[in-house]
Amino acid sequence: MAGFSGKWDMVTKSSMGAQSSTLDIKEADGAITGATTSSMIGMLNLENGKVEGKRATWTIKMTVPMPMSLEAEVTLDSADTFVGTVKAGAFGSWPATGKRTA
Repeated sequence: MAGFSGKWDMVTKSSMGAQSSTLDIKEADGAITGATTSSMIGMLNLENGKVEGKRATWTIKMTVPMPMSLEAEVTLDSADTFVGTVKAGAFGSWPATGKRTA
């Protein structure tokens, strides 16, 4: 399976430790839609999702444990894995990895 469409396990190494989440992504016509789910923030929609080649970006507007926009930028490094960063406002950028599950 090529591209970002599918289900992913994502780990973000935040200042509060490794944060696991699942992504359900649909890619079409250069855009990404979908949602992320984690025990800390619940389920939130991906916003402003874009794809350029092997690179994708999206924003998540979380409300817990505090209101903040998370800006993800990831690059496919194989058909089933990605690497990148999540920018968390004043907290800086954190490394992130993803592995396709379906």
